[in-house]
Amino acid sequence: MTSRMRITYAPWGETLAELAEVSRRAEAAGAETVWVPELHRSATVTAAALAQATSTVRVGTAIALAFTRSPMVTALEALDIDEISGGRFVLGLGSGVQRLNENWHNAQWGKPVGHLRETVRNIREFIATCTSGDEIALEGEYEPMRIRGYERPFPVVRDRIPVYLAAMGPAMTRLAGQIGDGWISHELCSPRYLTERILPELETGIGRTEGKTRADLDVVVSACCSVDPDPAQARRRVAGLVGFYASVRTYADFFEFHGLGEQQQAVIDAFRAGRGADYLADSVTDEMVEALTLVGDRDQVAAQIAAYEGKADSVKLSPPTHGIEAAETRKAQDEIIALIAELTGGKA
Repeated sequence: MTSRMRITYAPWGETLAELAEVSRRAEAAGAETVWVPELHRSATVTAAALAQATSTVRVGTAIALAFTRSPMVTALEALDIDEISGGRFVLGLGSGVQRLNENWHNAQWGKPVGHLRETVRNIREFIATCTSGDEIALEGEYEPMRIRGYERPFPVVRDRIPVYLAAMGPAMTRLAGQIGDGWISHELCSPRYLTERILPELETGIGRTEGKTRADLDVVVSACCSVDPDPAQARRRVAGLVGFYASVRTYADFFEFHGLGEQQQAVIDAFRAGRGADYLADSVTDEMVEALTLVGDRDQVAAQIAAYEGKADSVKLSPPTHGIEAAETRKAQDEIIALIAELTGGKA
């Protein structure tokens, strides 16, 4: 366990240029990592752009889809971004869901835990040996790798790049504890859920790796954050994101855990009645927002961040985006960066 929880940030921008500028601001404010997702942009291309634009902050994918690229391509992209950044890259991987993999990407989907285990193994093996010319012969149900006669003619910055795994279910969370250098939470993860549901599974996974301790795993909790002097305004901005996730039945156990099962069902009913997934804020209660996000004025949000101390090693703050105008996201983002500066002693 680190002695001080790290503050990290997931920047938002309508263009890559804006993302780069926001990342530089977050870096100056004291964020220790900037994280980029994969949905509306390629995570690795965006990470490369931010690696070029920054100088000290770590750059991570949160997350890149693990099965839509071959492990070799993922490893090559990781090596290239690590070179651009001078050894600041973190490869965050997640399985995604079956429909996305099969229908959107025509990617193989079997047992995601076993598939991700083999994918991480192959990525690490390739990175460790790619400049040696050694043969790689790895068996597997999903990702057998047989490489002969290959030798990367360029030096690498590091022969081991940190691999973090995104996980929510118990089996995948145990895998993250066992083989990951870090674990990344879902966008909604309360301190109580982290303590009662996640950390025990991570500890179980850690115990399956000889010589590995809790200090060897960076536990990164994701937190959608809405800061405003007017608490009602802060709640309004983030309600759309809560509604987006509440519309998904897969998260029923998560909402039930927080005593929000009936309230989630009201959101699902609104979604089934034809309201778009990004526009469900009116069906989200203040209780849901306050239980699952960081919301309020700066002092209130700072206190909510502090609630993760001793549980998480890093907190990944992100601005609200669902169902609101870009100008509102920018306002929220400016407030978060100012808060990061206050918490770290950086420059807003």
